[in-house]
Amino acid sequence: MAVPENVRLSLPSEGRMSQSTMDFLSACGLTVDRPHNRSYGARIPALPQLEVLFQRAGDIAVSVRDGIVEFGITGLDMVAERGGDGDAILVLHDDLRYGQCRLWVAVPEWWETVHTMADLAAYVHTLGRPLRVVTRFPNLTSRFLTRHQIRPFILVPADGTLEVAPTIGYADIIADLVVSGQTLQANRLRMLKDGEIFSSRAVLIANRQALRRSPLARSIARYLLEFIEAHLRAGELVSVFANMRGASPQEIGQRMLSQKTLGGLQGPTISPVVVRDGNPNWYAVHIVVRRDQLFQAITELRAIGGSGVVVAPVLYVFEEEPARCRAMMEALGELTDSGGAE
Repeated sequence: MAVPENVRLSLPSEGRMSQSTMDFLSACGLTVDRPHNRSYGARIPALPQLEVLFQRAGDIAVSVRDGIVEFGITGLDMVAERGGDGDAILVLHDDLRYGQCRLWVAVPEWWETVHTMADLAAYVHTLGRPLRVVTRFPNLTSRFLTRHQIRPFILVPADGTLEVAPTIGYADIIADLVVSGQTLQANRLRMLKDGEIFSSRAVLIANRQALRRSPLARSIARYLLEFIEAHLRAGELVSVFANMRGASPQEIGQRMLSQKTLGGLQGPTISPVVVRDGNPNWYAVHIVVRRDQLFQAITELRAIGGSGVVVAPVLYVFEEEPARCRAMMEALGELTDSGGAE
């Protein structure tokens, strides 16, 4: 009797990305069914062959790299820091549009002459000892400091809140993730003008070899990418309905296409409306417009005779095969030169 294949997805168990990831997947139609908020296992009913695990964000990158799990959602910073130097990890989607933050070098406010990395390099020479840097990202930080000729320096192990380290004398400066910068200011720290080490956001990653050997893993990857892309594409759009008088659908269509925002994805959808007085010249029109162009679209509809305008959210927009699905197959060497799957 064959043992069912087990495909796993790791999600952040704590911190800033945990709830954001759950909310994001739910919006994508991939709601996670977690029996208890302390459970380390869950399911996605829409994907019954996919097991969900919860890990720390940094551990997710390691688990995917080592093939312990096939998929993960974590920060790009963790992938860069702990994903290794090889190609074990394949980034399937490089921007899920949440979890944005930056890894930045920050110095005490009382270092009044230090505002750039060049200033920091000069200041280090006056210390008479190595610069002590506290960070949770030793690899990224070390490479960045070396590139800017900061020497000598030592990296101090980090456990707990980093911002207080310079004040209590545990370290001279910090390299930490920044979202708004308010926590740094509250602790009398200042970001260096050119001290950005890395820009991060939430990403979907996979183990490359698992995708190569498992048709089920590739199928699940396509499903995830299809719904993620459809949701992200829809987030910028709204669906607009209106009633309009006209001699024919073609005549109304020409009126709409003469406007800047009423073209829809391919063109307006126009259908007859059955009215009580039997007037055959009423039509219902439907278009999809960009959310930031909604007011202009309503104004243009009114100008050409539209009335009863109704606006509804768009949940998903499925176009042709997402470019990221094709990029995945190309990265796996699964496409022929003619563009078909091998």
